[in-house]
Amino acid sequence: MSEMPSLSPERSEMEEGKRARLRRYQLGVTLALILVGNGILALTVWGTGVNLDRLVRFPEIFNPVSDVCLRFGWHDVSGSSEPVRLCNEWIQLADSSGETHKLQKETHIVQGADGKLYFDHGTRMGFPAFGLFALVVTVIGAGLALKRWLIARYRVRLGLAGKAC
Repeated sequence: MSEMPSLSPERSEMEEGKRARLRRYQLGVTLALILVGNGILALTVWGTGVNLDRLVRFPEIFNPVSDVCLRFGWHDVSGSSEPVRLCNEWIQLADSSGETHKLQKETHIVQGADGKLYFDHGTRMGFPAFGLFALVVTVIGAGLALKRWLIARYRVRLGLAGKAC
């Protein structure tokens, strides 16, 4: 039987050195792309002026137990022939900012078959939120593709193409 020629210790050390350089390069590329990707996202959000607090709307609901009503108003109600008097503006006692909260204009009030009022607040997430989500997915996808390409290119340059590391 013929034996496979073993690698000389000198050659084995050279391969290990190349593999160590490749691992350091992979780590450096990963960290650089994380920083660059986050920078792109931060500059985009800052440059467009998107208010992240208002990106997704959460409906503000008057709670008569813990809120103080400042202004009442008459509202048309679907399912009822007469308008209903509801709180338009209120202060939440739990909110230390003292900001007033208002019934949103796009809120539709519906009277159910049981006689209770129900609030339809409409969509909570608008097109800017979907645009930001698409941007995040695009930046992540492009970063992963760039990372694979850079590492494959460096692997070929080191002469480790096709070898597992």
